[in-house]
Amino acid sequence: MNRTPPSLAAALLLATLASTATADDGPFTLHLRSRSVVDGQTEITESIGRWEPGKTAIIVCDMWDKHWCKSAERRVGEMAGPMNAMLKAARAKGAFVIHAPSTTTGFYEGTPQRERARRAPFVPTPVPLATSQRWGTAWRWTDAAREGVLPIDDSDGGCDCQGEKCQTGDPWTRQTAAIEIAEPDAITDDGQETWNLLAERGIDRVILCGVHLNMCVLGRPFAIRQLTALGKRVVLMRDMTDVMYNPDRPPGGDHFDGITLMVEHVERYWCPSFPSTDVTGRPPFRFAGAPEDD
Repeated sequence: MNRTPPSLAAALLLATLASTATADDGPFTLHLRSRSVVDGQTEITESIGRWEPGKTAIIVCDMWDKHWCKSAERRVGEMAGPMNAMLKAARAKGAFVIHAPSTTTGFYEGTPQRERARRAPFVPTPVPLATSQRWGTAWRWTDAAREGVLPIDDSDGGCDCQGEKCQTGDPWTRQTAAIEIAEPDAITDDGQETWNLLAERGIDRVILCGVHLNMCVLGRPFAIRQLTALGKRVVLMRDMTDVMYNPDRPPGGDHFDGITLMVEHVERYWCPSFPSTDVTGRPPFRFAGAPEDD
């Protein structure tokens, strides 16, 4: 009678236990915050969402290696390490990670992660995808009927560098190397490819993180407005985002006030938000100099 060597049996047992621990690690418990206006007063609603990791995608928006605005580039660099740790934790529980460094996917041509997005079977969308163009990809513009106007004025480009103004341009070439692109992940900045990937895996719940909330995290073809229109349940990881906002423009305050205003806008008009703590078990990420309140 064939017998499995004790050492191999132990190894197989450990592998099985590890696999079971990952599979049975339970859902993400998300503390979701939304806003509404009742009788002229803003009401904050908090609820618990229990999301099965295997049916959840996390989309990383435009965490590029460089940016024309040096302060924006610095904040991406500051956030990239904690975001990478968050993605590792989410991936370990079974979440699907999509990296979306807009207009730079050519850098990843031929990689398994890029091919995974390109080869996902085509699935028609329930409503047409946005076809307007902005900054090199399709764009879903501000919905005046639903959300009015944004609460911060980014008409000057939103760079908050002091002194000599940064010159606009497209210096990015890839996603920052500080964020790992792991074997099971995918890479795309295309709305149809994103839809195909989600449909292939039966994913109907999507977490958005990255930059910038008043621009790409709302408007890109894989982002909040488009996915909401397609019927996905979307949430924002509110401590893993930033804005393009120059406090010299209305409504004033400081850069972090601009982030707060945009998070509140999204919570009221588009989707709930939650902190990365719900994925990592660690304190939420904060930029240097940001206030302590969440």
